[in-house]
Amino acid sequence: MPGVGLPAVFAVSLLAATILPLGSEPVLLGYLAAFPEMFWPAILVATVGNTFGGLVSYAMGAGAHGVFGRWRQRKRMIAASSGPSRAHPSEPIPVITPGRARAEKWVQRYGAPVLLLAWLPVVGDPLCAVAGWLRLPFWPCVIYIALGKFGRYMVLAWAFRWVITPT
Repeated sequence: MPGVGLPAVFAVSLLAATILPLGSEPVLLGYLAAFPEMFWPAILVATVGNTFGGLVSYAMGAGAHGVFGRWRQRKRMIAASSGPSRAHPSEPIPVITPGRARAEKWVQRYGAPVLLLAWLPVVGDPLCAVAGWLRLPFWPCVIYIALGKFGRYMVLAWAFRWVITPT
């Protein structure tokens, strides 16, 4: 029976780390309440799922960067071929919100270690996406995302196991 719930913990953890409005914590804590002997496997599965979800955001950022670069290059080629008299003054300028600008500054300033904060509810997904957009090195990003998410699950599970339900 404990093995049946681990795929659900993985799936919800993965989806919760994307742009979908899900929380993996209730599923993990429910699983740990039902099967406390599965503490380490559940933490590992939740961490791997949530890390993969962060990497989905990273890939989305990297993919968006590539698409934007190709679009901008095509616009420049069109503008250059049409001559100086046919400039494109109505070319859209990418919208940079204050939150995105702040996340981009953090990632540019601190690099991959800022992804230790990828577990944060509001800024974690954008941090992963910005890391992909800025093309930060993949493997350091994986390591920092995994460490941050593992730390969050450990603190949460430890608090649940030892503080909230001391048995």
